[in-house]
Amino acid sequence: MSLAESPEPGSGQIIGQNPRAGQAANQLRETVLPVRPALIDRGSAARLQPGMLADLLRSGGARAMVLSRRQALVSGNGLVFLDATALAARLKGTAYEPEQVIYLGTGLPGSGAAEGNRFVLFVLPEQFEVHAEPFEQHVEGIPAGAHWAGFREVAGQLDATDTALFIEASAIANWHATHTHCPRCGAATVPEAGGWVRRCPADNSEHYPRTDPAIIVTVVGPDDRLLLGGGGPLDARNYSTLAGFVEPGESLEQAVVREIGEEVGVSVTASQYLGSQSWPFPASLMLGFTAVTSDTEATPDGVEVTRARWFSRTELQEAVLSGEIVISSRLSIARALIEHWYGGTIEDRAESP
Repeated sequence: MSLAESPEPGSGQIIGQNPRAGQAANQLRETVLPVRPALIDRGSAARLQPGMLADLLRSGGARAMVLSRRQALVSGNGLVFLDATALAARLKGTAYEPEQVIYLGTGLPGSGAAEGNRFVLFVLPEQFEVHAEPFEQHVEGIPAGAHWAGFREVAGQLDATDTALFIEASAIANWHATHTHCPRCGAATVPEAGGWVRRCPADNSEHYPRTDPAIIVTVVGPDDRLLLGGGGPLDARNYSTLAGFVEPGESLEQAVVREIGEEVGVSVTASQYLGSQSWPFPASLMLGFTAVTSDTEATPDGVEVTRARWFSRTELQEAVLSGEIVISSRLSIARALIEHWYGGTIEDRAESP
């Protein structure tokens, strides 16, 4: 059951069947997470044109992001973008010639990218040593001090557009790395459509990037306390929302009920979708929910969840400030869900000098 089907507390009414006066039945409630606008037009139609990538590299003007072993070139507080045409010519025939060149898209209004700026991704060979120095002898335009970094290392300093491009690049590069052969016949597949399709030359089947849906949930008890959990050692301090993958044939709401029951032995009576976040490590889409339960006890399964604990708002803030626990970073949907329940920003413990 979702909150859209369950009675408002104390109202005795069913939302959607007998809405409150002045509230349309299809009106979104004000308890959803903010929607972040897209900043990149991925050009799904443009990339279907035969030879579009080759034409783009010949024409000039495209900017290239470089990725190696899930790490990108970073300088200061942003990604390093190089001239794609010059980079392709410079790397051709060298040990650094990219394994994949993938079309990422064009900056949309509000992205901060120059009008019409097009972005491509160069995925370097796996054997490449992840250091800027040996790469610089083949490439012009790399700023002094540039270095290789994974998304988690630099996400806090990137702007919204660089974040979107890094996440998109990581997701599509992960897919290429793990789907090199046809699942039907085992033949090696070849990239098409700007790197967004892999075709089997043996049976002509097409294969598309996959995304694995996962639910992530704040569970709230009858006394309005929040249930958080963690894995690993029993004395670990990390606590977060509960999460799990959606299984075939299962609705999102059913996954919420099943995962919370399996992981902590709590029965969910209602849930509501709040928002989502792409998490391409390797290919997840995190679908955020809040859920309610009449249970007040939680029993960790001892496998995925080894610790579970209920918090009032005061208890949670005090535990974070004292260093007793550590909750998810502000970059994650887990933190957004926790602060949605909290009703504001949770103050982190100050780092020691």
